[in-house]
Amino acid sequence: MTNLAAMSAALIAYMVVVWVVAPKRVRAGQFFTGKDGSGAEPTLMLLIASSAISWIFAKSIVNSASLTHGFGLWGGFGYALYYLSFIVVGVAIYLLRRYGDYRSLPDFMTRRYGILCMRLFLLAVGIRLFNEVWSNTKVIGLFFGSEGSSGYWGAVAAFSAFCAAYSIRGGLRGSLVTDGIQMLLAVLLLCIVLGAVAPTLSGGLPETTGAQVAGGMTFAALAIVQSLSYGFHDPVMTDRAFITNPKRMLRAFCAAALVGIAFIFLFGLTGSFATKIGHTGGDIMASITGAVALPAVVVFSLLMLTSAGSTLDSTFTSSSKLAAIDWSAAHDKAVEPDQRQLGRGRVIIAIIAILGNLPLLSLYFGDQIGPAIIKATTISGTMVMGLAPIILLCFIKSAGKVSFHLSFWTGIILGVALAAGAVPETLAVGSGKYALSLGVNLFGLVLCSLLYVAGALVPGQRAASEAAA
Repeated sequence: MTNLAAMSAALIAYMVVVWVVAPKRVRAGQFFTGKDGSGAEPTLMLLIASSAISWIFAKSIVNSASLTHGFGLWGGFGYALYYLSFIVVGVAIYLLRRYGDYRSLPDFMTRRYGILCMRLFLLAVGIRLFNEVWSNTKVIGLFFGSEGSSGYWGAVAAFSAFCAAYSIRGGLRGSLVTDGIQMLLAVLLLCIVLGAVAPTLSGGLPETTGAQVAGGMTFAALAIVQSLSYGFHDPVMTDRAFITNPKRMLRAFCAAALVGIAFIFLFGLTGSFATKIGHTGGDIMASITGAVALPAVVVFSLLMLTSAGSTLDSTFTSSSKLAAIDWSAAHDKAVEPDQRQLGRGRVIIAIIAILGNLPLLSLYFGDQIGPAIIKATTISGTMVMGLAPIILLCFIKSAGKVSFHLSFWTGIILGVALAAGAVPETLAVGSGKYALSLGVNLFGLVLCSLLYVAGALVPGQRAASEAAA
């Protein structure tokens, strides 16, 4: 059996298992809130599994291997530190729910800063969701052929259509149930992967230079700084922060952080394996799978399918909630989602499944448009730095719309400036390719915070809900 045939069989098997496990029919409330048929909220273990696996997406797995290959263990560990976002978001939303009784993060934005600010926030969120689609389907496509090949496009189309189909059917409830199975499968597959690369690594990990270690530590510092804001613009995470009672959510998010850190760091060891077998550039997963036996290739592909699928279904369900409920500020606790919102949400899933893959067409536009589109998707972590003070400093009662805009737009401007190469190298902190990013994020976060506080000094600032009262 060839690698392609084995991976195709794995894809079909994965689809059959998920389709059988996914709920066949859900009500509108279940579709958007994840409750079971009796109206009970998700259990602690299910929320831990769903939260963790939804963030262990295919691109993150590839990134952990690439960073470990480039910087040694500090690279993979640094990437794993992004999972501290769970703790930051968990603590912040726990406090918001305990003292503000908010239904969702958009509900908080609406009541605290007004509908315009809430919709600006949702636009940033929408960009994040859009990028999650193509970045995961691309990884899956590359397992079935080179970029642009018939196998590549066939895998992208089939996987996108499948994930959209069961998401349309089950919504967030379907995502939670399948996430539980996908998390168990991912842990099993990780153990097998580590077993496959262990013999090569048994003689010791590759040596790293001082420059590699310094670069990895710089990246780790960047991850810590960005974790203060990064999770807030990911509804895959924040939507799950409102579907159980606050205490259960906080426990689940802290546990999910530990699971994510361990998973990403351990998978990053495949990057050390790539170094040991002589990988020097190009598709790192192709190098890894090309150096192991066929059964291990199937395991690698199944792990990618599992991680990508869990992220895609969560992305689709968050997109449906954004369009059907959040955008219109329909957050009244007394009103359950209705059939009209359910229908609108399902249509949005079909639309985002198509539109989200359009950036993959950039390979046909030559060296100008293609790389520009792909590069533009990498700056969201910097652009949303302004969300940290908007949420973490919201206890400043006099802060309102002015504070929001000063912080939000400062982050956007700095993110665009960094992507455009308009930031002077004098702002760099640390060493290596991520030094300038660390400097911009570190100084930018301080600036956004100071401007947020300055906005609170403007006379007449009040929470939007108070102004409307």
